[in-house]
Amino acid sequence: MADVGAILRDLAAESGELDALVAALPEAGWARPTPADGWTIAHQIAHLAWTDDKALIAVRTPELFAAEVEKAFASGGKDVDEGAEAGAQAPPAELLARWRTGREDLARGLAEVPDGQKVPWYGPPMSAASMVTARIMETWAHAQDVFDALGVRREPSERLWHIARFGVRTRNFAYTINSRTPPAEEFRVELTAPDGSTWAWGPEDAADRVTGSALGFCLVVTQRRHPGDTDLRTEGEQARTWLTFAQAFAGMPGPGREEGQFA
Repeated sequence: MADVGAILRDLAAESGELDALVAALPEAGWARPTPADGWTIAHQIAHLAWTDDKALIAVRTPELFAAEVEKAFASGGKDVDEGAEAGAQAPPAELLARWRTGREDLARGLAEVPDGQKVPWYGPPMSAASMVTARIMETWAHAQDVFDALGVRREPSERLWHIARFGVRTRNFAYTINSRTPPAEEFRVELTAPDGSTWAWGPEDAADRVTGSALGFCLVVTQRRHPGDTDLRTEGEQARTWLTFAQAFAGMPGPGREEGQFA
């Protein structure tokens, strides 16, 4: 059984890295554009705070979360942009305080979810451990936008393991949300971790394979880099096609990034 406490500590570390980066910014810096079209650094933090608020509803009052899902799909995903826009209007200090309080409240809520209980979400319901992993993935992805906006190089950490594993496990979800039929066969994914070791998922003799760095894979499945701008290699047409729309996050398909955008 997954150690929710350990995963929560990794989430706190991931959040803390981004927190330290934005807390040091002058107020004007929060208005800097990021690679996400129309989103500033303030929008990125506001989105994380907004999503934490939604996750807390799912954890504390799951019977009310169905209405949140209906609202999201009725809006065609516009509620995400609207939530980010509304939050970004707050003064940076107020927005930062909101994000800090919200993520702490959510961490306490997730720590209290009984073993075996599923938490509803915009995709399939998840265990508490999977929900925490999803928050690590999203925090890392939006932090990447902030790092890119500021031109700051980011050191990869062993926490990428959570995101890489999540990217593998959400393969069929990515197919489904993009109106495609998931392949019956598993893919082999072999990645070089930041410490030089190998992380692997799927059968060793799989016909379709993805290899390369864990960082490159995480950037692709969170749609922060075009596959062509990473060191990822594929064997098999299905594996190659998957990377063009791989999506570890819930919700509607995203536009991703253009090839050469970060050259």
